[in-house]
Amino acid sequence: MRVLVTGAYGFIGAFVAAALEQAGHAVVRAVRYPRGGDASAITCDLARDVDAADWRPRLADVDAVVNCAGILRERGADTFDAVHVRAPLALFGAAVQGGITRLVQVSALGDPADGAFVASKHRFDAAALELHAGAVVLRPSVVYSVRGSYGGTSLLRALAALPGVVLLPAGGQQRLQPLAAEDFARIVVAAVERPMGGAREVGGPDTVTLRDYLVAWRRWLHCAPAVELAIPAVLVRVAAALGERIGAGPFGRTTRRMLERGNIVRGVDASDAFGVPPRALADVLAATPSQVQDRWHARLYFVLPLLRFTLALLWIGSGLLGLLLPAAAVATASDSGPLDPHTAVGLARAAGALDLVLGVLCLSRWRPRLVLAAMAAMAAAYTVLIGSAWPRYWLDPYGGLVKNVPILAALAVLLATEERR
Repeated sequence: MRVLVTGAYGFIGAFVAAALEQAGHAVVRAVRYPRGGDASAITCDLARDVDAADWRPRLADVDAVVNCAGILRERGADTFDAVHVRAPLALFGAAVQGGITRLVQVSALGDPADGAFVASKHRFDAAALELHAGAVVLRPSVVYSVRGSYGGTSLLRALAALPGVVLLPAGGQQRLQPLAAEDFARIVVAAVERPMGGAREVGGPDTVTLRDYLVAWRRWLHCAPAVELAIPAVLVRVAAALGERIGAGPFGRTTRRMLERGNIVRGVDASDAFGVPPRALADVLAATPSQVQDRWHARLYFVLPLLRFTLALLWIGSGLLGLLLPAAAVATASDSGPLDPHTAVGLARAAGALDLVLGVLCLSRWRPRLVLAAMAAMAAAYTVLIGSAWPRYWLDPYGGLVKNVPILAALAVLLATEERR
């Protein structure tokens, strides 16, 4: 069969697309930004493609549709209503109009009261089943893989790898049914090949506590034994509120509520219905040893945002100094150089304004690659121009100019690790 998969570059979508191909199906990857050389990819934008007419040309010769697209937070045009409801409803509607009846929706396990994320997913689930009774809705518990992570699973790995301590939110007794991404993808393939309409929850074979989950990953990552520290529920709620306020990262009120409620299957497990038994977490971890790259990723999860934040503050501080430093002080600093005081002050003001803008954009994560590259270009320009015009600054006792070299290295690290999927 020829299967169109939305969100095919996402964490779950990538495994689903790979499993479909391994089962002998041709996959059409419907993504926002196709990667170079990927002949299977077509362009779509679920924030805007909310009409059936947008999807009909993309469904030519397609036999089945799997919707794996989703967002955890709203940002700009990427709203829950558009991405989780209107666009997939337009897609499924166009599919049914074209005679395509193999429809699979990857939803979320939880209660609509947990937050807009789950509520919007379930709203489309109901609409999809009303549109075509044979549609399959799958609601997985925590999906993980030893071959990578994203979003919440990356956060949990990072918590497991903290040096010397395992932080246990509210004691870590929240219940999960962790499900390997590869196993879930095989269930999706079965749903495509043998559609049995309805909404079905799916989880791993074992119910574990969050504490057990973190300890298992810590052992897999070969991290030294650590002190287990229970974080009071009130602090967890504060952290969730801050995460919601900042609007970045996977942890917020919705995630907290889903954990508190317990992310476990409460009905008939879809794995039983489709005859695809998932593996236990311990068996999956034992089958594939961790590599040094896994430990790097887990340890850098909290370090990279800190590095970005401190560099942004450095640029903002530099910008404010360039804008607010008295002209006399700028003229004194540029004394014995090739520039007259008036020109030096003008350059300081212009560079300060540019530094300030780049620092703010870095904090906001607007086009991060472009901003980080511009910051690196400015740091390199400062180093070359100041070092050439005022070579005495190379010998500054506080190392003001020499420090640009590790700053450039730090920017290179952020640029190299910017890709999230």
